Amino acid sequence: MFRPCIRQCARRIAALAVALLTSGCAIIAAADPNALWKIVDHQCVPAARTSGSPGFCTSVDLSKRYAILKDINGDTQYLLIPTDRVTGIESPSVLDADAPDYWVDAWAARQYVGSRIGLTFPPNQLGLEINSKYRRTQNQLHIHMDCMHDKIIKDLSRYRTAQPGQWHWATLDGSRYRVMRVLSLTGESDPFRIVARDRQGSDAMAQQTILVTGAGPSDKDGWLVVNSGLELDDGSGTAEGMLDHACEIGMHQ
Repeated sequence: MFRPCIRQCARRIAALAVALLTSGCAIIAAADPNALWKIVDHQCVPAARTSGSPGFCTSVDLSKRYAILKDINGDTQYLLIPTDRVTGIESPSVLDADAPDYWVDAWAARQYVGSRIGLTFPPNQLGLEINSKYRRTQNQLHIHMDCMHDKIIKDLSRYRTAQPGQWHWATLDGSRYRVMRVLSLTGESDPFRIVARDRQGSDAMAQQTILVTGAGPSDKDGWLVVNSGLELDDGSGTAEGMLDHACEIGMHQ
């Protein structure tokens, strides 16, 4: 006779745990490396399937297999998270011929960043970033979306008209990176595929970080793919420091 109550209590506890995660309980999220996956798979996707609402997420696209979630850190930071179980940058599935265009979808969702503060940013003031396996806290692939630091925007401006498809070495945010201008984020120009060409295999990819930003203030300028890895001298497994989670650039507009 107590089973219905037990089930009801369990559901309430589970709902409370998810609510805490999405309301800013960073301690719980850090303690559970599967927190993002649980939010998307256990709450956002079921809500989208049953009611058409995104639940705790900002949006869910079931056909394109991703969700957008407001990050608990910063006013303007969002995350793109696959609705498939994809551990991270090292997952072979991101290189499959039929893999979702995660970078294209994240770029298309970049307007959420500016909408938080009522601004529309030019492409080179916004960045997408993924950390290496060794510089992340969550074991579900997620692409960070946020404002760029003004200094990084200026440092990268020299590549606005660079020949597409060629790497250029640079020191950014105190670490060694390589920068490539591309005119597309799909097919062979997908940032995962670009980096994987000479960082082949899961072990090599696990050490990589990738940042994507507009090559200039116009969409016609294309994009910059910025990459570093822990295998490099002065390399890095994260480019998140180039994103400004305080979005100071928005304060001056």
